[in-house]
Amino acid sequence: MNIGQAAEASGVTAKMIRHYELVGLLPAARRTEAGYRQYGDNEVHTLRFIRQARDLGFSIAEITELVSLWQNRRRSSRVVKALAESHIQALEAKAQELLAMKATLEHLVHCCHGDERPDCPIIDTLAADVAAPEPEPASDAPLGRRRKTQFQ
Repeated sequence: MNIGQAAEASGVTAKMIRHYELVGLLPAARRTEAGYRQYGDNEVHTLRFIRQARDLGFSIAEITELVSLWQNRRRSSRVVKALAESHIQALEAKAQELLAMKATLEHLVHCCHGDERPDCPIIDTLAADVAAPEPEPASDAPLGRRRKTQFQ
């Protein structure tokens, strides 16, 4: 099957299939005489495996290791479990970071009057410890000679 058919069969976009080949997650595809990529059931199965791992948030490096373990029938499940447990810890840390961000935003939203006044604790907090932006150069200055500010 061609790359479009493999993409449809696996649920992975053609662009990502090319990327996975480039980074070595998927072996380079066989090519027709005209240079078109050709995929078989094994490659589609591997792409589905990769998609499932990506859906669980594993990194490309982790997926590379998982694919290698999956293809090694003599693997130790202990290694697979350790990799998954490590990923769980990383997810837990990320979840805690997200919950802390959510709590901060909820507090700021609660403190904001949300009326016609310009005072806003949300903006004040975002602007804390941020240097004032540099003024824009005169509009007659050529674009290439204008200084960039942190907000451009």
